[in-house]
Amino acid sequence: MKKYIYFGEVVEKYDIRVLNEREARAGAGILFLFAFFSFMHSYILHDFIFTQIFVTVFMIDFFIRIFINPKFAPSLLLGRVMVQNQIPEYVGAPQKRWAWFIGLFLSIIMFFLIVVFNVMTPIKIFICLLCLTLLYSEAVFGICLGCKIFNYIYKENPKLCPGGTCEIRRKDEIQKISTLQKAIIVTFIIAVSWSVYTLAFTTPHAAEFESNKIPSTMKCETGKCGAAK
Repeated sequence: MKKYIYFGEVVEKYDIRVLNEREARAGAGILFLFAFFSFMHSYILHDFIFTQIFVTVFMIDFFIRIFINPKFAPSLLLGRVMVQNQIPEYVGAPQKRWAWFIGLFLSIIMFFLIVVFNVMTPIKIFICLLCLTLLYSEAVFGICLGCKIFNYIYKENPKLCPGGTCEIRRKDEIQKISTLQKAIIVTFIIAVSWSVYTLAFTTPHAAEFESNKIPSTMKCETGKCGAAK
């Protein structure tokens, strides 16, 4: 069984077990896509069936990653298919395992809240948004927030962090952000936020959308609904 059940690969030149960061990011992107779809479906239509399915699959996927082998996790397998022709980017397995433990923990909570007990609580929305943030950060920016927590707790020179963040080095000129660029970023964020606020809450369209939202319980037109049997 040891041939199949282990965590991280042994690669020549590295003294710790490693994982392919490109596969991990691709897997995070795939999960984010389905997580975002299920979240929006639940939020708009008040139908949690897709969220229940996704949470169950998410939990099983992370269980396989941590306790069996990442190479057998469905999302990482799909990620491997997508990036198989790209040069591997090796990262340390220990911090990835810690980060995935966080994902598994959150998925277990969601499984009991949504699938087992089906309770209505703001905690569900908070955890959903947290998971979306973690997946998006890894898939798009290559930032593994769970790995950063690992590095903060275990201050013993972690190796092979995603993006080479463990190595202390001077930033190249192309990576530096000038004062003008910072001003552009702040202005852009303010402009987009103000536009979203204006369109969503202060225009006639906002009131019209609010009145036409699909209710959780459909109403019948007068004379067209019979008594419930």
